[in-house]
Amino acid sequence: MKNKAKQVFNTGALCIAAFLLWTLLILRVDVESVGPNESDVGFATLNCWFHQLTGAHMGLYVITDWLGLVPIAVCMAFGIMGARQWVKRRSLAKVDFDLILLGVYYVIVIAGYLLFEMIPINYRPVLINGMMEVSYPSSTTLLVLSVMPTLTFQLRRRTKNPIAQKLFCAMSNLFAVFMVVGRLISGVHWLTDIIGAVFLSAGIFYLYKAVVLRNDNKNRRQ
Repeated sequence: MKNKAKQVFNTGALCIAAFLLWTLLILRVDVESVGPNESDVGFATLNCWFHQLTGAHMGLYVITDWLGLVPIAVCMAFGIMGARQWVKRRSLAKVDFDLILLGVYYVIVIAGYLLFEMIPINYRPVLINGMMEVSYPSSTTLLVLSVMPTLTFQLRRRTKNPIAQKLFCAMSNLFAVFMVVGRLISGVHWLTDIIGAVFLSAGIFYLYKAVVLRNDNKNRRQ
């Protein structure tokens, strides 16, 4: 278990490092004014090629935008679960460690989203309601790939029925894949925006998982 936690932690750290490097490359490599209103775009050749390949599908954009409420509902469900434990056990310290850490994790995800809203790296390849919007990393992709893996992780920890566990985990994974692919081909983000979100969400999720596994190992020793 200790080695597994270390491997998971190293994977998370590697993903975060990949995200930071990827962001730096976007700011430096093949930067051209090819975005709306001549906004700069890194990896311009790659991004323009992929955008021309997929085109823009605003219907799919709207669908994936509304389905972004699903991971928000998942966050609220875990928040309610933690609050119930707090009330029942009459102490925040007695709430399951992985739920407390999950709350911190979701705050970090929101903070990351707000940070990049204030520091625009890329703008969307299309105008939304006539306005330029920040596009890097893809906020919907970041939200989905940060939250849905925590759902499957918690389901495996808390669901005793193996059939229900497999069913709900499969549904969660399929939803995540649909959302990422849908966001990718909707044409409202550059390809590099999606890739950046994948790196960042994977990094913070694996770091969360590693801390939980280390705590499990500590409790077993005690």
